[in-house]
Amino acid sequence: MTIYAADTVPELLKRGADDAPAIAAPGRAPLTHAGLRALVARTVAALNAMGIGRNDRVAMVLPNGPEMAAAFVSVASGATTAPLNPGYRAEEFEFYLSDLDAKCLVILQGMDSPARAVAAARGIPVVELVPAGAAGAFTLVPASPLSGTPAYPGLAQAQDVALVLHTSGTTSRPKIVPLRQINVTASAYHIGDCLALTPADTCLNIMPLFHIHGLIAAVLSSLAAGASVSCTPGFNAFKFFAWFDEVRPSWFTAVPTMHQALLSLAGRNKEIIAKGRLRFIRSSSASLPPQVMTALEETFGVPVIEAYGMTEASHQMASNPLPPRPHHAGSVGLAAGPEIAIMDDDGTILPPGGLGEVVIRGRNVTAGYENNPDANAKAFTNGWFRTGDQGTLDEAGYLRLTGRLKEIINRGGEKVSPLEVDAVMMDHPAVAQVVTFGMPHSKLGEEVAAAVVLRDGAALDEHGLRDFCAERLAQFKVPRKIVFLAEIPKGATGKLQRIGLAAKLGLSA
Repeated sequence: MTIYAADTVPELLKRGADDAPAIAAPGRAPLTHAGLRALVARTVAALNAMGIGRNDRVAMVLPNGPEMAAAFVSVASGATTAPLNPGYRAEEFEFYLSDLDAKCLVILQGMDSPARAVAAARGIPVVELVPAGAAGAFTLVPASPLSGTPAYPGLAQAQDVALVLHTSGTTSRPKIVPLRQINVTASAYHIGDCLALTPADTCLNIMPLFHIHGLIAAVLSSLAAGASVSCTPGFNAFKFFAWFDEVRPSWFTAVPTMHQALLSLAGRNKEIIAKGRLRFIRSSSASLPPQVMTALEETFGVPVIEAYGMTEASHQMASNPLPPRPHHAGSVGLAAGPEIAIMDDDGTILPPGGLGEVVIRGRNVTAGYENNPDANAKAFTNGWFRTGDQGTLDEAGYLRLTGRLKEIINRGGEKVSPLEVDAVMMDHPAVAQVVTFGMPHSKLGEEVAAAVVLRDGAALDEHGLRDFCAERLAQFKVPRKIVFLAEIPKGATGKLQRIGLAAKLGLSA
């Protein structure tokens, strides 16, 4: 049973010992927990003096690193954070800044970004973040005079909105997901419980900090445990092992494509791995191929804990447990925060073994999308939030996903799980990465297709790989089209993209 020591970010930050590191970065002196708490007090006071208070939206365009992590928790302690991908183009900033109704834009001093011009055109005040000393320390300086009296000054309350993020919008207009203080703090404690985090732990963050995975799993869960997080400038497989050697993390969390990239370089870094103090590796945000889990555990000598998360759940919903309890390749584990059930199309909860939509409810789940009654009507049934994922729960409570409902391939009425086909193709020794997806078909509606990246030096043709699949899959599941690529398109967080891949590759049958 999780103990919620706090239900707001500023209260959550009280656990860390004054002189213990809180936010760090390779090559820099850390910001202590006392230093972080002082930074929070200064930041909330500075925002209040600018007329910005609780539930006011503060858009943030900052590079990955300790300042972004510190700005997230500091701003969330007295306002609503809205982190944006610094790689967006002007038209994307135009959409997000207008959709958010931001009270100001916080941007790194001297950072060249189209967000500045968009903010200026929309009359959104620009506030510069000026790094100051220890990793993560900063001051906020308005680009032009800015003052006012906020409607709701002071530190955040439990029902205030701490964080707003947009859904990915792969098939529709992105939706705003408001996450309250009580949601994000609950998720931080859930993650800490699952991973048995203590003040002695150090997380090496390689995830982008404009996304829920890095913000909650790496940053907030560490701080809630009184532990530390060392924030890199972002994922770089070639720099990872130097950071790993310097930081000596007890854990890190990443998406499967990042884990695969690290495996490709691990052979030449065996000594660094051997002298590390790693306790476990976490994987989330996309399905981890069982073959990759096995290779990671053999290479790093620690358990790989696959978890299941989404923005609407303030990240974590399920997680495999640490040893000695079993963790299973191909499963995203046990309910790890919210309640989890499987629901059919009519809203009936199914017994163990039933195949249906994964639904959740609990303290870390959003109360609903903003200004979107249609989306909320579809998303909530009898108090349960519909995740859009299909899966099964076994008798022991382990959840197995078969794919996003909108990614399940409907081949003339035969339903094909892309994850099942992925897992079979990954067993071929020449295959490094694969994404199975549906491509349009004039008679069947959809046909099974796959994009494949081969291992360095490996040779394989479409005929050979289809034969391999035909020995292991029902005939209707065998990809009719296989495309070999140097790299499979990824999203901003490093996830492989299934939806829209057929159109991107110009495929139809």
